[in-house]
Amino acid sequence: MRTATKTRTTAETDIELALNLDVQEEATISTGVGFLDHMLTLFAKHSRITLHVKADGDTYVDAHHTVEDIGITLGLCLKESLGDKAGINRYGSAYVPMDESLGFAALDLSGRSYLVFDAELTNPKLGDFDTELVEEFFQAVAFNAEMNLHLRVLYGKNTHHKIEALFKAFGRALREAITTNPEINGVNSTKGVL
Repeated sequence: MRTATKTRTTAETDIELALNLDVQEEATISTGVGFLDHMLTLFAKHSRITLHVKADGDTYVDAHHTVEDIGITLGLCLKESLGDKAGINRYGSAYVPMDESLGFAALDLSGRSYLVFDAELTNPKLGDFDTELVEEFFQAVAFNAEMNLHLRVLYGKNTHHKIEALFKAFGRALREAITTNPEINGVNSTKGVL
């Protein structure tokens, strides 16, 4: 099975994260950042993976360190669990509506890190959550998983709905990309490696 478990401890955060790409069980998420808990639960459901996250961070400062460090740890676990990436589709994309909002994600598990983030999040805060941290989270995931990730909100009004559409679209695109395909021998690249 394609699994990974990582602990990341710094002076600012202590993150424990485990995932299984091949079995979907109920996610257990406890980050100290309620909005992120909600988004990670949606991501796990729509990517059809098992995800367990426990985080203790300096949220008395703000949620930045916790959100970014969880993104780093998730990216590292994705990279490790995929191994040499033999037989996977490699690419994935998804459009996901959330009420009046429409989100899009496209990704390539190429081994090349890049993020394009095109989302106008007009409300700077949702409760205590700074919405600018959404881009920080996805940048940390993309760079540590070594994926090329494009995220876009095509339209929408409600900031919560826009962000939710992005997390769900990311999950669905990831599921497509990590799915093993019997028609692919080795890795899906003319270079022979990803």
